[in-house]
Amino acid sequence: MVWDMLAFVYCRAGMVHDALIVLSNMKDLYIRPSIMTYNSLLHNLRHTDIMWDVYTDIEANGIRPTEYTNSIFLDGLCRQSLIHEAIAFLREIEEKQAEPCVVWFNTLMSGFCRMGFVDIAKSFFCMMFKYGLIPDAYSYNTLIHGLCISGSLEEALDFTNDMVKQGLEPDEVTYNILAKGFRLLGMMNGTWEVTERMLHREQNPDLLTYTILICGHCQAGNVEEGFRLRDEMLSKGFQLNVMSYRVLLSSLCKSGRINEALSLLSEVENVGLKPDRFMYSMIIHGLCKLGEVPKAIQLFKEMCTKRIIHNSFPHRSVLLGLCEKRPISEARSYFNMLTNSDCIQDVVLYNIMIDRYIKHGKVGEAEELYKQLLEKGIAPTIITFNSLINGSCKAGKLADARKWLDGIKVHNLVPSVVTYTTLMNAFCEAGNLEATVELLEEMEANGLEPNQLTYSVVMKGLCNQGKLEESVAVLKGMLAKGLSPDQASYNALIQCFCEARDLNRAFQLHDEMVKLNIRPNRGTYTILINGLCVYGDLDDAERLFSFLQDQHIRFSKVVYTTLIKANCAKGDVQKAMVLFRQMAETGFEISVKDYSAVVNRLCKRSLLKDAIDFFRMMLVGGVAPDKQLCSVMLDSINRGSDFTLKFQFYVLMIKFGFGPG
Repeated sequence: MVWDMLAFVYCRAGMVHDALIVLSNMKDLYIRPSIMTYNSLLHNLRHTDIMWDVYTDIEANGIRPTEYTNSIFLDGLCRQSLIHEAIAFLREIEEKQAEPCVVWFNTLMSGFCRMGFVDIAKSFFCMMFKYGLIPDAYSYNTLIHGLCISGSLEEALDFTNDMVKQGLEPDEVTYNILAKGFRLLGMMNGTWEVTERMLHREQNPDLLTYTILICGHCQAGNVEEGFRLRDEMLSKGFQLNVMSYRVLLSSLCKSGRINEALSLLSEVENVGLKPDRFMYSMIIHGLCKLGEVPKAIQLFKEMCTKRIIHNSFPHRSVLLGLCEKRPISEARSYFNMLTNSDCIQDVVLYNIMIDRYIKHGKVGEAEELYKQLLEKGIAPTIITFNSLINGSCKAGKLADARKWLDGIKVHNLVPSVVTYTTLMNAFCEAGNLEATVELLEEMEANGLEPNQLTYSVVMKGLCNQGKLEESVAVLKGMLAKGLSPDQASYNALIQCFCEARDLNRAFQLHDEMVKLNIRPNRGTYTILINGLCVYGDLDDAERLFSFLQDQHIRFSKVVYTTLIKANCAKGDVQKAMVLFRQMAETGFEISVKDYSAVVNRLCKRSLLKDAIDFFRMMLVGGVAPDKQLCSVMLDSINRGSDFTLKFQFYVLMIKFGFGPG
């Protein structure tokens, strides 16, 4: 009994390898596992060939497979696209054991619809009646979904109407499937004539028609049209059902219209319907997103007063809201209240709190929560580990981050692309390119495809090491795999080529971006203009600047300051002053540091008259000089022999209330 329970627990925890070891030991001890353990193991292995061995082992041990056992095996065959084997297996168990059940047919229908063989799925649906079986809501929803995906909406609606005739009420799943089907065909914006023809063959739309339309328009983000249809429904004497209200509430909450959502919730009660936990949870989540956490807690208490059974979702929303909008101490107090009650053991609550501690740089507190999670017997998820790895990386503790990666495997979890990319980025920033490449190879060996961000990290690492050609090769590899590099990837490469004084290659990469419809951003042009100013020709930089101005490109402040400094260094103070005024007129905040950067350069070049002009511009603009700037000006003035300039400067200082000493 103990061995069997251990194997079952391992299976439920997803620790399949450990479960197989326990089963092997049981075989040596002549202990027979229960069908419950075998079912759990079969469920975990249904994507693999090993499921055949498990099923054979069940029969070899003289254990009779249950309906659930056969259903899992059928599901595995369908998931592995073994169509003929699935049909053969159905015939075999029919001959060996008993009459088929609805679950078997549902499994087969789901598998065939998933593979696009809707006609075969329909055959199995009809076959159910032959065996005296009555299809359930899952049977109808499976077939309706398959028909919608294949574009057979009229037939999907026929099955929906048949569902009603059989006494089965279409549920949330049914309406969402139908609405999605109409959206896939782009019919939500079509005329009412098309809608009437497709949705109902009668002149006037019925409740089903309106509900589908409301779902479709709301899912497409057209909330106003959803409410127009609701008003039309009411004017024609129809009463909205719970599903319609739920969809409308969801749309209002997603668009931040919480007061309207609260009014609609009151309407639900006024028309005699009972609001459910989904409605309350949506509004609580919406309130928390807006920072209205006290109101959300009040609504949650109202929900409890009305004896509406809830899950942990409202608690997640409140905790997330406290984390994002309130001090972390408040979030921790709420978290402690939940976890100390022992009523809720939710890993998501731990993940939210751990992530918040990591974002505040409190890695120690996050690790303590991880220990608490294990002590309570709650299984961590990949999100838990990703947060902890991110925290260790931010703290520069790369050895600890690597240990967390190993911990993922201990818990029989699979590292994600995010896991590896986070670690790779940290090693890359530490200058350890070798470790970065090793992680990339490990990631690919585990069957994970690097994404856009992963490749960007590798490219950045190569660029930092001066391996520009290798970085370009990675870029080409991305394109060959059908991945579109983003602006950040190109910007990193362009900057490296600029720093390598290869401006031709930098501009070639810019042109390549344009050809691939990757729009260069402000960062791209900042890098190129800076490259021309520092490593190229200032005239070329100014020509590019003027061209982009004509294209109405908005520059960053860095572009202006770079060009101003370059013109000061060149001695073209008038142009620097024009650019400085443009920068101010564009709306950028001008600080004393911006003036200091220019004045320092002018003083170094002994252009004292121009330095005083800039100093005057600063004072007129209401920016007060700091001690360092005054010291630079005074030293330069006192070193000079032009008494007139000295006099002008002292007068200027006194006029604006600054003593010359």
